[in-house]
This record gives sequence, C-alpha cells and structure tokens, in this order.
Amino acid sequence: MISESSPPTPAHVPCRHLRTKRMYIPAIADGALDADQTGHDQSFYWCNKTLGALGIDDAPAHLCSCQPGRSCHET
Repeated sequence: MISESSPPTPAHVPCRHLRTKRMYIPAIADGALDADQTGHDQSFYWCNKTLGALGIDDAPAHLCSCQPGRSCHET
C-alpha cells in the first residue's frame, strides 16, 4: 500500500507547474501534516502558469488532478 507521504511513482508525477504552500513551510514539506484526521488533503494548490487555483485548462489545480493525461500537464 502506498502512503500519502510516499514519493509519486513515475506514472503519477504531478505537473511541474503545480505549487503548494507545503513547499515553503518546513514542518509541512516533509509530508507529515498533509492530511487531516479524515484523510483529506488540506493544502492549497495553485498553478504557477495561471497563478490561480485553476490550470490553463480551467480545471482545478490539485495534486490529484495535475497528473499525466491532463492537456496542460508538463513534466
């Protein structure tokens, strides 16, 4: 079973333009605080190309959705 703190597998590499506040907070960057007690990711994500919560394809920027197969995904 893959835990949420495991590094992504090559088939599930998020877009290089995906950003999150976890990148800037050392206590969160290690993945220890990624999910609340219900298992939901509470991080805010944004697209570094649009600088907003939506990607260039107008879909939400999120770790689960910014994956290979999305029209705007870049590795």
